[in-house]
Amino acid sequence: MKFPKLNRLAVCALITLCCSSGWSQTVRHFRFAYDQPLNSGYNVGGNIFADRLKELSKGTMLIDQYPGAQLGQEPQLLQLVKSGDIEFCISSSANASTLSPQAGVMSLHFLFRSEDHMKKALADPKVTQAAKEMIEQTVQGAHVLSLMTLGLRNMYSKKEIKKVEDMKGLKVRVQATATEDTMFPAYGAQTVHMPFGSVYTSLQTGVIDLAENGVNVYLLNKHYEVAPVLSMTEHEANNSFLWISDKLWKSLSEDEKKWVTIAAEEVGRTQPGKAFELEHESETKLKAIGVKVVNDVDKASFIKVAAPYLDKLAKDLGPHAVKIKDLIGAIK
Repeated sequence: MKFPKLNRLAVCALITLCCSSGWSQTVRHFRFAYDQPLNSGYNVGGNIFADRLKELSKGTMLIDQYPGAQLGQEPQLLQLVKSGDIEFCISSSANASTLSPQAGVMSLHFLFRSEDHMKKALADPKVTQAAKEMIEQTVQGAHVLSLMTLGLRNMYSKKEIKKVEDMKGLKVRVQATATEDTMFPAYGAQTVHMPFGSVYTSLQTGVIDLAENGVNVYLLNKHYEVAPVLSMTEHEANNSFLWISDKLWKSLSEDEKKWVTIAAEEVGRTQPGKAFELEHESETKLKAIGVKVVNDVDKASFIKVAAPYLDKLAKDLGPHAVKIKDLIGAIK
């Protein structure tokens, strides 16, 4: 069928308009994985990143989120990002230490003095840059785009933990970092390593006596069903990294790299505040369903044990860890 001359001109004009408007650009989807469920702080970060990247790219770069360990637990996700089999993931800074041991600095006990101190530290460009440089110089195949958090970690069990002496002899599931393997024995406990997905059953069967994590994580994963006492020790940050595969990064144009960077910076600015809001909401929900929340923990008894280890552990981890520790400690 032949178009009349006028119609052919109109079609050509429309094609030109489409191309100049970017309508002809290819829409690409990227896998973004994490092991926490929807409505978690990880999901908040994923939504912020996805929405901002879609806006900046005018809909040509779309994020498909895979929550709840659909593609694996964090150690597996980190390997998938390194190999380029997935494009983005979130991992705790503690699990990041399986790739870069110095990332364990974020797990130093009582490095963060309070919720406000932690929010200020994560918003500090120098801290973020130091964390990025640590990964750049110690990890191949992946890069860190921004810092995130799930709040502060607390201990949960079938019994109250009100002072450091209450830890004696307890079997505690910990993240696989040198800092954890040093600190919990210093409190008198025995450490047990296991994937996060095994914690519920291990608490239920008595393989472990105690676990520790953020309040929202404790709620969403229903760990309160098998460990109904939450002791607010706030002993450690529940910080995390947003990762991108080097394979994807190298394939991006300069504009695309800029969009990804800006979207990640938005996560770093806004996710921590929203994560702490989730923590507070989760504590209220837990109290409403009958979970015993112990707020009068004698944190000073823990700090007395932990304080002498702060400088030593950072030094043992390496120069990047010392730099990050000092930057965080200097924030008022």
